[in-house]
Amino acid sequence: MTFIATLPLTPQTKLVRIGRFAVKHELGRGSIGVVYLGHDPIIDRAVAIKTFRSRLSPVERKQHEQQFINEARAAGRLAHSNIVTIYEASSEGDSTYIAMEYLQGRELNKLLDAGHRLTPDDVASIAWKIADALDHAHKHGVVHRDIKPANIFLVADHQPKIVDFGIARTPNRISDLPQKEDAPHTLFQDNILGTPNYMSPEQALGLSADARTDVYSLGAVMYEMLTFRKPFQSDDTHKLLHNIAFKAAPEPHMVESGVPLALSKIVVKAMNKKADKRYQTADEMALDIKRYLTRTRRENERTTKSIVEIEQPANAPHFNSSRLFWPACSVIVAGLIVAYTVWFR
Repeated sequence: MTFIATLPLTPQTKLVRIGRFAVKHELGRGSIGVVYLGHDPIIDRAVAIKTFRSRLSPVERKQHEQQFINEARAAGRLAHSNIVTIYEASSEGDSTYIAMEYLQGRELNKLLDAGHRLTPDDVASIAWKIADALDHAHKHGVVHRDIKPANIFLVADHQPKIVDFGIARTPNRISDLPQKEDAPHTLFQDNILGTPNYMSPEQALGLSADARTDVYSLGAVMYEMLTFRKPFQSDDTHKLLHNIAFKAAPEPHMVESGVPLALSKIVVKAMNKKADKRYQTADEMALDIKRYLTRTRRENERTTKSIVEIEQPANAPHFNSSRLFWPACSVIVAGLIVAYTVWFR
């Protein structure tokens, strides 16, 4: 469920307080929960408060409560500038909520759906930060398992934030049963994952997912940002899962001519069908993207410098050193003759 809306919605609730937080107005809602803009009176800051919809039955609440707690436990153990910050979580009686960082911006999927085109350097910059954030999560035992454009929120200057750790795997996850939880039919249930376009082959096959699953999914997100199309598309879910598991997507630079070959190769490696052929850590992927960015920026600097040196204004005075050379020599010789004459008089 997307928990931040770009623009506030008209208030539809009489709630005035959740926990210690004062409720300002509703930000958005999904099939399961509602998100409010709140105010923390102790620290004096705005927060996003994610809670259940009031119309959920007790059975439905119980069914989704674990997902809420898992999200809080997963994101709550992480501290990274490109991961949403969890401030507080509570589940007592009928009250279950998560108070988190209030983000102002737009989800990546909405940006792409609106037809916004990112430059290859913008794509690399966003992906590098996400890869670095995933490496931080993996080192703390957290595998997101649902990296997709809808779970990447862009704030000012295209700074990404990874959100929604509801199905993340953590050491303290409730009811962590790998084989059962990773099965595709379970992941699709109640629109937990929504579209499966960004799932890894092992997820599509119902196998256990590790950190390399997040690497694959980030590669799939990069693919869409670069080519303006998903790597695999089909209205038939079973066919889509089959393609993800066994088919190779066309290389990005073959789909879109403006995609740099080096960046295309990074995506292809990240999306390898065999997990042991991919980047083995998100850090390895981040380093390759950083090398690409560093090399590109140096080339741009050299090109800019060359243009400045070559392209001089047409009316700029042209300096001819030969015009000054002989007059200067004459002055020096005359000076030496005068000095010689004075000295030996």
